Amino acid sequence: MNIRRAEKRDIEKIVALLCQVLEIHAKIRPDIFIPGTTKYTAEELEKMITDDNNPIYVAEDEEGVSGYAFCRVKEPEKSNNAIPFRSLYIDDLCVDASRRGRYIGSQLFGFVKKEAEKLGCYEITLNVWEGNEDAERFYENLGMKTKFRQMELVLKGDETE
Repeated sequence: MNIRRAEKRDIEKIVALLCQVLEIHAKIRPDIFIPGTTKYTAEELEKMITDDNNPIYVAEDEEGVSGYAFCRVKEPEKSNNAIPFRSLYIDDLCVDASRRGRYIGSQLFGFVKKEAEKLGCYEITLNVWEGNEDAERFYENLGMKTKFRQMELVLKGDETE
């Protein structure tokens, strides 16, 4: 397994993987996500893959690209009540559904962890949508723990009109 920065030649496969992720999210939250769409377009990806503050890594073997990790380096924020630190945020991590169970995601996460250490990051963070139990289990098995919960109250509009 070779894990490396994404290149232009990877865009088509990354878009296909983005479609898989979107479909998972659309099943969990059809009130938010639009089936048949992707988070980023090929044109947006072409610009993103050269951004060193937002690296995209791909996992590749003899069968081609099988997964990706979209990352974002977050610099310390000035605060009166918290110790400033750099962190690496995983915006999105996906392994092709047909290739899961081969430890590709674990290897990809391990690579990202080493990159975060090289960058002097204090932590790696990410978000998991409520209802995505497979993702929760996957990240917990890698040693991640819940840092905080974001809660919501969905307002469907003013019913009194």
